[in-house]
Amino acid sequence: MTAGGRTEIDTSRPHSARMYDYYLGGKDWYPVDREAAEKVLTVLPTAKASARGNRSFMHRVTKCLAGEYGIRQFVDIGSGIPTEPNLHQVAQGVDPRCRVVYVDHDPVVLEYADALLDGTPEGRTTYVQADVRHDDVLGARNVRETLDLDEPVALSFNALLHFIPDEYGPYELVRSMVGRLAPGSFLVLTYGSAELDPSMKKVEEIYRAEGTPLQLRPRKEVELFFTGLELVEPGLVPICRWRPEADEPDAAPGYAGVARKPA
Repeated sequence: MTAGGRTEIDTSRPHSARMYDYYLGGKDWYPVDREAAEKVLTVLPTAKASARGNRSFMHRVTKCLAGEYGIRQFVDIGSGIPTEPNLHQVAQGVDPRCRVVYVDHDPVVLEYADALLDGTPEGRTTYVQADVRHDDVLGARNVRETLDLDEPVALSFNALLHFIPDEYGPYELVRSMVGRLAPGSFLVLTYGSAELDPSMKKVEEIYRAEGTPLQLRPRKEVELFFTGLELVEPGLVPICRWRPEADEPDAAPGYAGVARKPA
């Protein structure tokens, strides 16, 4: 496991990954995370349903890419605290040979990384502790030892990029990473937007006040992440409308898209 060095867990301020765990009904959060999450729930009562909707999208798109498109390699950026079923369990449920790399920079996630490493013997799962804003994730030893970057990879940024504001060059970051992937690879992302729920502007203010940068975008700006790629059906749509399954809750105020890197 590449840990990048263990760091102390800061419990004096909320963290987006632990708040997300709170929304999902997990137990790996601290009082400061609960307090911040409850502030969000006062202005966006559907926040818990939204987190479940985003999680459901991850399940659907993973099954789609592994099943319909034959993808056998996945990189999950901003994996967060493990919540079953995890991405590798979904992918390896389609084909046990799938290989998955999880990436996160929160030391809390590292503490639970063992739950992300219980993959099938035919495949492989590994964890890299890194901050995608500063670290060369695709160059990490665990990535190079786990994946063949000459073969297609699904690169996922689920509910992460809205925490990377313009000052960190999110478009350039995504473009650089996709540029290093083989043709036939896929970019997967979800991104929060106030276009679908004006209350998200208040959520943005709460996160910023608590020390977490959050930058929402309209659909036209989210679409720019897919420049030069081929969006697969149904295109860039509200998260819960991307190939929904029966009784899918329509509660996630953000956009989802999946696009293929052409030859």
